Amino acid sequence: MSPAGPHDDDAAQAERKMRFLFQLRSHGVTDPRVLAAMERIDRGEFVRGQFEDRAYDDTPLPIQCGQTISQPSVVGLMTQALNPGPRDTVLEVGTGSGYQAAVLSGLCRRVYTVERHRRLVAEAEALFQRLRLSNITVRLADGSFGLQEQAPFDRIIVTAAAEDPPGPLLAQLKNGGIMVVPVGQSDAVQTLIRVNRTETGFEYHELRQVRFVPLVEGLGPS
Repeated sequence: MSPAGPHDDDAAQAERKMRFLFQLRSHGVTDPRVLAAMERIDRGEFVRGQFEDRAYDDTPLPIQCGQTISQPSVVGLMTQALNPGPRDTVLEVGTGSGYQAAVLSGLCRRVYTVERHRRLVAEAEALFQRLRLSNITVRLADGSFGLQEQAPFDRIIVTAAAEDPPGPLLAQLKNGGIMVVPVGQSDAVQTLIRVNRTETGFEYHELRQVRFVPLVEGLGPS
């Protein structure tokens, strides 16, 4: 049997990408801008170690510090619900592997992402630099308090579950802004909520059931 050549690798990559996009569409990710952004960002860059061969499966996977990288369809649906525009400044709470921030970087002007684990901050910063994603700023911080010095934000996305939408984050959302956040007890299935800030207050829309790690106050041990 002759060894696989570069054309075989290209064909395999194209097939994998096509299957990946089909999975997204079949789970309701239909926004062409979101699909294009997720096609550009290779999830395989964000999955290391024993789970590398599952990087393109539609499933959450463990990463360092007891965290997870969300399943691609949930990343797509959350990004679609957030509806970021090319001039928007977005706050992400919970950098994790950096995958969600990388997807957002192609859809908005600036992404600020906060993470409580120092190791994840360092790894995400190095990866963003290598991928030349220059419009992402990573901060080591307690995400439940947002990032007051850069507020207000056009969009806020939270990738960990809170019992209720955190008050400091609601306060940092611009009028006309949108926040997407999973809400519910940390040991149960949660509900993904879209919050729209209006002139008169906040409107809440339930999107779907999800399961995320809990939003924890304070900095992590590593």
